[in-house]
Amino acid sequence: MRTLELGKRTLIMGIVNVTPDSFSDGGLYLDSEKAIAHALQLLDEGADIVDVGGESTRPGAKAVVSAEEELRRVLPVIGALKKQRPNATILIDTYKADVARAAVASGVEIVNDVSGLRWDLQMAKTVAELKCGVVVMHMRGRPEEWRNLSPPSDVVLLVKRELREWVEAAVLAGVRRERIAVDPGFGFGKNFEQNYPLLARFQELQSLGFPLVAGTSRKSFIGRMLAKDGNDASVAERLYGNLAAQTSLILKGAHILRTHDVKASVEAARVADAILEAR
Repeated sequence: MRTLELGKRTLIMGIVNVTPDSFSDGGLYLDSEKAIAHALQLLDEGADIVDVGGESTRPGAKAVVSAEEELRRVLPVIGALKKQRPNATILIDTYKADVARAAVASGVEIVNDVSGLRWDLQMAKTVAELKCGVVVMHMRGRPEEWRNLSPPSDVVLLVKRELREWVEAAVLAGVRRERIAVDPGFGFGKNFEQNYPLLARFQELQSLGFPLVAGTSRKSFIGRMLAKDGNDASVAERLYGNLAAQTSLILKGAHILRTHDVKASVEAARVADAILEAR
């Protein structure tokens, strides 16, 4: 496994959803040839990491994709990428230990678990054995429950407390601290209003002591901020608003940005990084 240098400049993670139903680009890259071409394009646009996922966790998502189906979707993409770009850093977006194991065997170096290593009881032990990088993400409840969750009194304190607990559980399971990054999970079990304090107070997450990953790309709360005449901005109309959010996140300490629009995010990050360097 290689080491990613974090903190020198912001790293950009480009998203490839090999799914029929993701909220932002559902079905566009379900065909593995299209997914591979898209991943190569993201690398050419400057992505430092390619995030490959085979199951949607959009709001309301219920259908659980089997590990076999998930692997059938993602392994051809991972294999082709490693063949064509051996130096590419690939992340697998999964909460299933079996998928993580097979993906790492195929060349993946980082596992991103949207459940914070909680849904599959083997996951923490598995990533510890695999000695790969791991992103522990915060999610409240499951996607089918999000509409009915009661609001927390302080979402930032909740995210900090639970991420700290989940990371400590991972460390107890054998995951080494230097292999862990954390993600507050914008939009994951947080309603529109709860995402704004997370943006405004993002710097408070630095106290956790781990590299910070942030994904606001095309999220519905950005669409709500940009609403016109009572209608939220469509997914296609959220780019500029997202760049503003990402710039703010970099200035507040984000190390890695997860995005669909790599070229734009790379350029925004260069400017934000230059501002930080000039401080």
